[in-house]
Amino acid sequence: MKRVLCSFLVPFFCTCVQAADLLEVYRAAAENDPVYAAARATLAAGQEKAPQGLAGLLPSLSVSGNTQWNDNQTEPRNQPALKTDRQYNTHAYQLSLTQPLFRWQNWIAYDQAKLLVGQAEANFALARQDLILRVAQAYFDALYASENLAAVRANKDAISQQLELAKKSFEVGTSTITDTHEAQARYDLVLAQEIAAESELEVRQASLQALVGKAVGPLAPPRSELVLDAPQPNRLQDWLSAAEQDALTVQVQRLQAEIASREVDKQRVGHYPTLDLVANRGKSKSFAASGSIVDSDIANVGVQVNIPLYQGGLVVSRQREAVANRLAAQSSLEAARRNAALATRQHYLGVTSGLAQINALRAALRSSQSALESNKLGYEVGVRINIDVLNAENQVYVTRRDLAKATFDTFLAQLRLRAAVGGLGEEDVLRINALLDPAQAR
Repeated sequence: MKRVLCSFLVPFFCTCVQAADLLEVYRAAAENDPVYAAARATLAAGQEKAPQGLAGLLPSLSVSGNTQWNDNQTEPRNQPALKTDRQYNTHAYQLSLTQPLFRWQNWIAYDQAKLLVGQAEANFALARQDLILRVAQAYFDALYASENLAAVRANKDAISQQLELAKKSFEVGTSTITDTHEAQARYDLVLAQEIAAESELEVRQASLQALVGKAVGPLAPPRSELVLDAPQPNRLQDWLSAAEQDALTVQVQRLQAEIASREVDKQRVGHYPTLDLVANRGKSKSFAASGSIVDSDIANVGVQVNIPLYQGGLVVSRQREAVANRLAAQSSLEAARRNAALATRQHYLGVTSGLAQINALRAALRSSQSALESNKLGYEVGVRINIDVLNAENQVYVTRRDLAKATFDTFLAQLRLRAAVGGLGEEDVLRINALLDPAQAR
């Protein structure tokens, strides 16, 4: 049913705004959603871990300088005649180069840095999946609210007609006042339902606008009599195996477990010696009080070895801490696998049961429409009363609304199933979008 809502009720569902489908809304949200923008910035920050880790293997270069005033007095004991008083100024600078030759912990830190980059990328992919699901949820929530309002209004129109018919029938004496009272009660009830449905629609549209960051036009609903395919592969065990291996939450925790394992190795080499190539080049200049100038040049290059022997138990304590963190990361990885499998089972069954529910509700809608026609005819010939017609009309609109809800829930279950195995992407949005009909946007 095509309907344009008033601008005072739904400010961005006006005829002046172009209709939007799921793909357009998703792409707009990808540009404007602040949560996704934060995830993008977090990814950029995480990618800097690689050059930071590499820096521990590359040479470091520093320059230092100083200037100071010196006032030195010396007086040998019992020999005051030999007392001296020297005042002079000193300037100096030095250029230092250090190249690590053997720092095993730095190599491990570099490996950790690369794993951290992979983790940042997996987290960003998780944020992208989350954006798709949030957009789809908000999109279909708004569509369902629109469908519900349309059903309530259609039901109100039908009840209004039945109320008028009951009043006329009572006037001519073919029905009782009870029929009129029943129709009036249903009409009053549907007015309250219409107010609630209008409010719900406005809330759902505002939620969608908060994601997109701008006004959204009428939304494209599913095509009539669309055909939804079963999950491929159509075997639950295949999906469970994929989830335990490829789910993004599992990938993030797997990388975290590897990082924790590398941390154990890094702390274990805390007692290893380090070997560095060190080179210094510098110059100093002193000005004596007598006016003489003393220049000194410094240049040296060599190898420096450092062997840590004891640091108050710090190294051993850090080893124990790293081992405990590794155990925690491994437990978190197992939990992520189980949760991914549970979510996959839930969404797989959501798809399969949703497909069955859609077929059942389509059959129920056809039966409800047939029952409505039969009750209307029976009321005209006197074998049915007004309440029978009202109940039949209500059943038609309730079934139509439930069918829309089942269709939207199945769409979402399909997307969530793909997300559960780490495969949700824009191509899935395109696939769902192809099942929508922009010509029927509302």
